[in-house]
Amino acid sequence: MCGGKGTRLESPHEKPLHPIAGTAMIDRVLAALERSRIETSYAAVSPNAPATRSHLERTDGVATIETAGDGYVTDLLAVLEHPDLSPPILTVAADLPLLEESVLDRILVAHGDDDASRTVCVPAALKRRLGVSIDTRLESDDYLAPTGVNVVGTTDESTTMTDVYYDSRLAVNVNRLEDARLATDRLRNRPTEGR
Repeated sequence: MCGGKGTRLESPHEKPLHPIAGTAMIDRVLAALERSRIETSYAAVSPNAPATRSHLERTDGVATIETAGDGYVTDLLAVLEHPDLSPPILTVAADLPLLEESVLDRILVAHGDDDASRTVCVPAALKRRLGVSIDTRLESDDYLAPTGVNVVGTTDESTTMTDVYYDSRLAVNVNRLEDARLATDRLRNRPTEGR
């Protein structure tokens, strides 16, 4: 999902193209998806982010789906109507630059063969501890913040399960410049493999 306006970020770049430690957020998310068990990736683009669309059209292995850019839910519904897609579908927001394949694979394993839809959340307390913005909370659970990762299942039920992870890689959504700075710092201070 990479077609939002990104007005809160106040970046000279479109939000998905905003660099974190020198790499566009969308490229970081796509790298995690590519290394995960995900078989096919599509990018939901909109008129709000034409440079992102152009960038993705030059990226191997990613097909784009045009949406109106009227908001996350409206764009998600447009994606779900795409003839090449059928549930279950994992949706991932482009503003999760710390995302790693192990996190995505863990979400897929938790979903298993379940037909239910799932909203992946983190405790709002974790976001506060990390110092990142909290722009959305679940109405029924004020202490949970959605991450921008969802599994859309095959059931027609209006019930969506909530999966809670205490994982900073899901908690750092970049919505403001301070979030971007925190994400960059976390990436630069991340221990390298083999240490």
